[in-house]
Amino acid sequence: MAGLQARWGSGLRLLALSTLGLCLMLEVGAKRPPKTPPCPPSCSCTRDTAFCVDSKAVPRNLPSEIISLTLVNAAFSEIQDGAFSHLPLLQFLLLNSNKFTLIGDNAFTGLSHLQYLSLANNNLQTLPRDIFRPLDILSDLDLRGNSLNCDCKVKWLVEWLAHTNTTVAPIYCASPPRFQEHKVQDLPLREFDCITTDFVLYQTLSFPAVSAEPFLYSSDLYLALAQPGASACTILKWDYVERQLRDYDRIPAPSAVHCKPMVVDSQLYVVVAQLFGGSYIYHWDPNTTRFTKLQDIDPQRVRKPNDLEAFRIDGDWYFAVADSSKAGATSLYRWHQNGFYSHQALHPWHRDTDLEFVDGEGKPRLIVSSSSQAPVIYQWSRTQKQFVAQGEVTQVPDAQAVKHFRAGRDSYLCLSRYIGDSKILRWEGARFSEVQALPSRGSLALQPFLVGGRRYLALGSDFSFTQIYQWDDGRQKFVRFQELAVQAPRAFCYMPAGDAQLLLAPSFKGQTLVYRHVVVDLSA
Repeated sequence: MAGLQARWGSGLRLLALSTLGLCLMLEVGAKRPPKTPPCPPSCSCTRDTAFCVDSKAVPRNLPSEIISLTLVNAAFSEIQDGAFSHLPLLQFLLLNSNKFTLIGDNAFTGLSHLQYLSLANNNLQTLPRDIFRPLDILSDLDLRGNSLNCDCKVKWLVEWLAHTNTTVAPIYCASPPRFQEHKVQDLPLREFDCITTDFVLYQTLSFPAVSAEPFLYSSDLYLALAQPGASACTILKWDYVERQLRDYDRIPAPSAVHCKPMVVDSQLYVVVAQLFGGSYIYHWDPNTTRFTKLQDIDPQRVRKPNDLEAFRIDGDWYFAVADSSKAGATSLYRWHQNGFYSHQALHPWHRDTDLEFVDGEGKPRLIVSSSSQAPVIYQWSRTQKQFVAQGEVTQVPDAQAVKHFRAGRDSYLCLSRYIGDSKILRWEGARFSEVQALPSRGSLALQPFLVGGRRYLALGSDFSFTQIYQWDDGRQKFVRFQELAVQAPRAFCYMPAGDAQLLLAPSFKGQTLVYRHVVVDLSA
């Protein structure tokens, strides 16, 4: 019995020793250090830093815990969007002494802990707008040694440098010449002229037209188009929801050359000028919602109309018709009670092409252009209640179209010519003087217009593109701005439609095009 007890006690001791040894082995195994994450071949890594040379891209298999990354002599030139998003704990990022030329807009997204960023000694000429905005606690930035082009794309950087708390070493411009070697931090914002404009195709009306006249009636915006090919005066209505011109109504007009809307005493009339079959005046009946013929225009007086101009003098409504036939006469009509009546024959026996009413300095004038003689200026006589010939614009022997505009205190005439240069003339108090000649072979139409303080001139041609010019206040001349592919334009018409600024170009041979004026911020 005593021997059995001795053997049992010995077994218990062996079991206890074995258990103790196993526990010790487990404890030793538990204290073994974790394996270090792999480091890319082009990098040297510690637990929280990585130094990479000749990398072909931003290494993706770096330890996510690193707080400092250095890339030197990298074998790539573009830092792409989200390039460091897999390293969210980065506090120091040194990208200096590489050949980086491009940085993605969101290259530094996700680096909310970044405090130090060095992009020095690269080939950066510009930086994406607000590239540093996500870096909330950035304290130091080094951009030295780059070839920054200090144009509009850098304007945002100048603004940011003026307001940021980040310490930024001095940066210098490499271009343009006027800013070369200037410190970016010292550039005045007023030196950046970064707002430009453009005319972009907005809507295509799939028909030819030879005139376009916008008008307001009962708080709605409309457009009257003369379409001889469709034997109609077409009325379009502006859709403020869809922001498009929509079909509204048509007035029969087999040979329409001009459709002139007039709103007199809240009543809508449309004067329809035709080459053949006589010209007419239509009235819009709001009860039947139809146009009805109101009266004829004497075909013996107006034989071959080419243009219509409507205006008010001393509260009375008038319209004038330019007649381009040998036997006709440019004529003036006056509204009286229930119709328009012949008031004055202005300019007989000439091939008149265009009319322009000018009401300046309290002296209403009507300028008549002709394909056979110099434009004639008529001035309104309040005593006679008629226009009286005042003189000729002798600087041009003939003109297809005549328009006017004011710039500052000066008044100007624009005259287009089919053969020879179109002219810009300035009124000098007693006569006009030429200030500019614009090449315009085959021009039948031109139109100056003002959009948001910017003055333009549209000049058409039957043989080339339409030219858009912009007025230079300093030089007091038009400078070439843009070309529009309009085929054989017969008119240009500026039409503001809500927040859309539109330029219409009726074409005799092609589609009628609607362009929208847009403002472009080059610093964006």
